[in-house]
Amino acid sequence: MTRYAALLRGVNVGGHHKVPMAELRTVMAGLGWGDVRTYLQSGNAVFTAEEKDPGPVLERAIAERFGVEVPVLVRTGEQLRAVAAACPLPVAELDPAKVLVLFLEEEPAADHFAGLDADAFAPEEYAHVGRAVYCHFPHGMGRSKLVPALEGVRPRLTMTGRNWRTIQRLIELTS
Repeated sequence: MTRYAALLRGVNVGGHHKVPMAELRTVMAGLGWGDVRTYLQSGNAVFTAEEKDPGPVLERAIAERFGVEVPVLVRTGEQLRAVAAACPLPVAELDPAKVLVLFLEEEPAADHFAGLDADAFAPEEYAHVGRAVYCHFPHGMGRSKLVPALEGVRPRLTMTGRNWRTIQRLIELTS
């Protein structure tokens, strides 16, 4: 049995893709997964399962139950800890609400984001490491153009973001 975190992309944001967390827990328990818990309303769930790749199973179950197509990126607790350890930003010195990690479904080529002019987004910054992009928004994310620019790079990648505080909580819940 493995402890996982499921990161649902784009649910319960602005009235789109409604997935009530209590119902999501019921759906996940119905799949035979244990110790299912959700965190916040933005599509974070932790659970224990035998499957090696539970993401597609959960995507199908969500589509059947809620009628929405939602990408689900799944990470083990160990993978979440590795993402946190690999962060090139000085997170201890930063506001955790202003640090975002974009989790990528697959690892792109090392130069995938090379076409973005990082200076054009200053003082915001980003760094790509493996299947994660680490972003810092000193003035908040509200009006940032960085994330849409990262999402717009072709070929398009499936990604979903979580702030540093949420990542730390998911690490606790998967430990």
